[in-house]
Amino acid sequence: MNDKLFIRLQHLVPQHGLSRAAGWLASTENSFLKNNFISWFVKRYNVDMSLAQEENPLAYACFNDFFTRALKPGARPINSDADSIVCPADGAISQLGPIKDGRIFQAKGQDYTTLELLGGDEALAAEFTDGTFATVYLSPRDYHRVHMPYGGKLRSMVSIPGELFSVNTVTAKNVPRLFARNERAVAIFDTDIGPMAVVLVGAMIVAGIETVWDGQIAPFASRDIATSLYPYQNITLNKGDEMGRFKLGSTAVILFANNKMQWDTNFVAGTPTKMGELMGRKI
Repeated sequence: MNDKLFIRLQHLVPQHGLSRAAGWLASTENSFLKNNFISWFVKRYNVDMSLAQEENPLAYACFNDFFTRALKPGARPINSDADSIVCPADGAISQLGPIKDGRIFQAKGQDYTTLELLGGDEALAAEFTDGTFATVYLSPRDYHRVHMPYGGKLRSMVSIPGELFSVNTVTAKNVPRLFARNERAVAIFDTDIGPMAVVLVGAMIVAGIETVWDGQIAPFASRDIATSLYPYQNITLNKGDEMGRFKLGSTAVILFANNKMQWDTNFVAGTPTKMGELMGRKI
C-alpha cells in the first residue's frame, strides 16, 4: 500500500469504532481468540518473552495482560545518577529538541503547538515556553509501560478527546499536527527543575490508556476536555516509577521548561530506546 492511500484510509475508516472493536478483542478471555491473537502477535513482532515475569505468552488471561506484561526485576535498570533524566519507555525516538516559538517539531514539514498539545490552556503552555521536548514511540514488540523520566509530584491531569490516527513515521510525515489531534492524556508534574509534562498519546486500535493513580482513563466517555486536580492526594512518583501504560500502545511526549535540562547527544530521531537508560541531564 502506498503512503497516499494509507493516509486516505486513515481519514475514511471509523477510527473510534475500529479501536473499540480492538479493545473488545484485546480484553476477551476466550481462550481460542486470545491464544490465537497472542500467538500471531508474538510471531509477527518477534516478541522476546525471556525478560517477562511470566514467560509463557499463553498463560495471560487476555491479550491486554500479555501486552502490558511486567518484566523480571532488573530487566530495565534505572540510571541512578542524581542529575539524570531517563527514557520513559522501550521503543525509539521520534523527535527531540527545543520548543521553538511555542512549536514542537513532528517531522519534516510538520509541527504543532505546545498550546494545542496541552489542551488549549495558555497559562500551562507558557510554562514550557522555549523549553525542550522528546517524543518516544513505543515499539509493539517491547515492554509497554511508561515510567517517570524524572521524579515529581502530580499536579493535574488533562483528558483530551480527539481523533485516532495511526502513529508511525508515515503518519508523522503526512498528518498535520498528529500528536495534537489524537486522543491523549496530559499529566503535569512539579519537579525540582520546574514543570514536567508526560503526554500519553492514543492511536488507532489503541484499546486504552491507563495511569497508576486512576486506572483506565481512555477511551474517554466525554468528548470535552477535562482537567482534574490532585493536590489532596499527594501523589509523588520517583524517577523510574511506572506512571501509565498503553493497551496496544502508542507514543509518549515529554516536555520540560526552558533551560532546565538537556538531552544526551547520543539521542536523535530514530535512536532505539530502553526504559530507564540515561536520556538527558538536568542543568
